[in-house]
Amino acid sequence: HSPAGLRHRLAHLLKPHSHETADKLDSALESSARGMRALWVSLAVLGLTALAQAVVVVASGSVALLGDTVHNTADALTAVPLGIAFVLGRRAATRRFTYGYGRAEDLAGIVIVLTIAASAAFAAWTAVDRLLDPRPVQQIPAVAVAALVGFAGNEWVARYRIRVGRAIGSAALVADGLHARTDGFTSLAVLLSAGGAALGWQLADPIVGLAITAAIVLVLRDAAREVFRRVMDAVDPALVDRAERALREVSGVREVGELRMRWIGHRLRAEVAVVVDGEATVREAHAIAVDAEHALLHAVPRLTAALVHADPAPVPGEADPHLALAHHSAA
Repeated sequence: HSPAGLRHRLAHLLKPHSHETADKLDSALESSARGMRALWVSLAVLGLTALAQAVVVVASGSVALLGDTVHNTADALTAVPLGIAFVLGRRAATRRFTYGYGRAEDLAGIVIVLTIAASAAFAAWTAVDRLLDPRPVQQIPAVAVAALVGFAGNEWVARYRIRVGRAIGSAALVADGLHARTDGFTSLAVLLSAGGAALGWQLADPIVGLAITAAIVLVLRDAAREVFRRVMDAVDPALVDRAERALREVSGVREVGELRMRWIGHRLRAEVAVVVDGEATVREAHAIAVDAEHALLHAVPRLTAALVHADPAPVPGEADPHLALAHHSAA
């Protein structure tokens, strides 16, 4: 109940949450049938919640409730990349798709961003139209009940995800539950619209609708940024720093050269060059490379494979062993 604790809670409520698949998956969730069942049950509950709200939207004409319905629908669609991950991602690599089918998650992410963008545009257009041409909201009690239904649906999903997540040790599922709880407060904002309409203030509905649209836009910004980074093979620089520190602690590694990491689906792959003793035998250099890969797999979350290239330590007067490749890299 301290001021700092209150600020932390408010910041969490206002912060848009990630729609990146990697943030919604971890080893505990991926390996647990109970965890995957929780995701699909949550999708069904959120879908039914949005459907119930949509019925009231048609009857009442409330743009605030429309915005919340769109928001809940967009959040339910975040299960799509998870479905892609577990349907296509499990398929074996082929001679054409040598890295497998993990990139299908990026395509699903683009579809979700476009869906959220269309939803935000539709909600904004409807709210602005109602702001310029105010009309009374019909079925005000039903709007209030629909707002409570939205809150109850999100809160039930939140409790269910958090309970299952803690039971199977999935931090991702717990975090997604907390996000669902945050979305429940967006549903409660519709009660302000219903209250204003009951008092005869017609502008309350479009103003709350615009506020909810703004929340959707924040989610859109966050999702678009994450999808753009994923398509451009961006990784958190902190993961690169962690990988370099782990490599430097490996016995036999004198220096860490070029290090690259990329996401393939919700898993990471790495390529790295390490400098070893130039007098080491092929077997000794290979053993160091294996130890380096082992250290990376333990140090970097979600890393599933690493290609480690061993370079000999330079000797004064010796030509660069990569000189023959220089004209290829320049091109």
